[in-house]
Amino acid sequence: MLNLLELQHANAPDDSIAIAKEVIATEITGLQLLLEHLGNSFTDAIDELITATGRVVFLGMGKSGHIARKIAATMASTGTPAIFVHLGEAAHGDLGMIMSDDIVVLISNSGETSEAIPVIRYCKQMGIKILAITAGENSFMMRAADICLLLPKADEACAIGLAPTTSAIMMMSLGDALSVVLMRKRGFTLPSFLELHPGGKIGIMRIPVTDFMAKGNALPLVTLDQQMQNVVIEITAKSYGIAGVLDADGHLVGSISDGDLRRNIAHLFKVTARQVMHADPITVGKHATLQEVKTVLGQNKISSVFVCERKKPIGLIHMHHLFALKTVL
Repeated sequence: MLNLLELQHANAPDDSIAIAKEVIATEITGLQLLLEHLGNSFTDAIDELITATGRVVFLGMGKSGHIARKIAATMASTGTPAIFVHLGEAAHGDLGMIMSDDIVVLISNSGETSEAIPVIRYCKQMGIKILAITAGENSFMMRAADICLLLPKADEACAIGLAPTTSAIMMMSLGDALSVVLMRKRGFTLPSFLELHPGGKIGIMRIPVTDFMAKGNALPLVTLDQQMQNVVIEITAKSYGIAGVLDADGHLVGSISDGDLRRNIAHLFKVTARQVMHADPITVGKHATLQEVKTVLGQNKISSVFVCERKKPIGLIHMHHLFALKTVL
C-alpha cells in the first residue's frame, strides 16, 4: 500500500519535461560561460599540443576519467596521437605507459584528486609537460600544471548541485574544441579520417566495388546485333534487371533495362539490342567505393551500375549488393 507521501507524489502533475529543460538550460549557461572564458591559456595549450613529438596522455578518475577517455579517443581519431591512462592505476605500474616526450593532460573538476600526486611527481622528474583541465582555482593540480585550462564557476545541473553534470559537459566541450582546432591545424582531411575508421558503417562505405560486385559469368552482357528475345533471356537468367551491350571490341556502349523492355514491348522481338539500348550508360571505375556507388545510384535513380576498366565491363553493382551489406540507402 502507498504511504501518504508516495500517494501525493503519484497524484502530482508530471513535471519531467520542465525538469529536463531546467537541466539543459543550466548546462547551456555553463557552456556560454566557457565560451566567454576562453583565452590565452587555450592558445598556449594548442601550441604545446601541436608541437609535441610524443603522444597526448589523458588521465582522470571517476566521471573525469570517462571524459578523459572520450577526449583521448576523439583526439586520436582526428589526427593527434592520444591515449588514456586510468589515474588510479598510474601509480601501480601504468606510469610506464607515459614517455618523456609525451604531454600529460590531467582532468579533475576539483583539481584536488589525490591519485594525481604520484603522476605529477613522475612528470616533474621526467620533465614531462602537464596540462590541467579543472574548475579548482588554486588547487594543487592547477599549481602543478605548466598550463591550466580553468573552467569558469557554473552551477551543476543535478538536483543537489554535486553530481558532475554541467562541469562534465564543459569539460567534454573543451576537449572537443582542442581536438577540432588541432585537427584543422594539422590539415586533417576526410581521407585521413577514413583511414583511421576501417570498421563499422564508415569502414563499409569505403569498401572498393571490386570486393562485392558481380563479375565473370554472372555479368549480363549482350552484343549490339543480338536479337531481343536472346537479350530477354540473358536479363532473366542473370536476375539483375539489366543487360550491358558490347561493341565488337568489348566496350560497353549501351544498356537495356526492364523498363526499356516494357517501353518497346509492341515490337520487341522484331528488333536488336542496338535499337532498344540506352546509349552511353552510367558507369563507375574499379577504384570506386561503396559510398561513391551509393551516390551514383541515388543521384541517377537507378538500381544498378556497371564497373568498367578502359570502357570494358568488369563488374556490376546492384542495390541488392548494398542491402546485403546492411547499408542504409
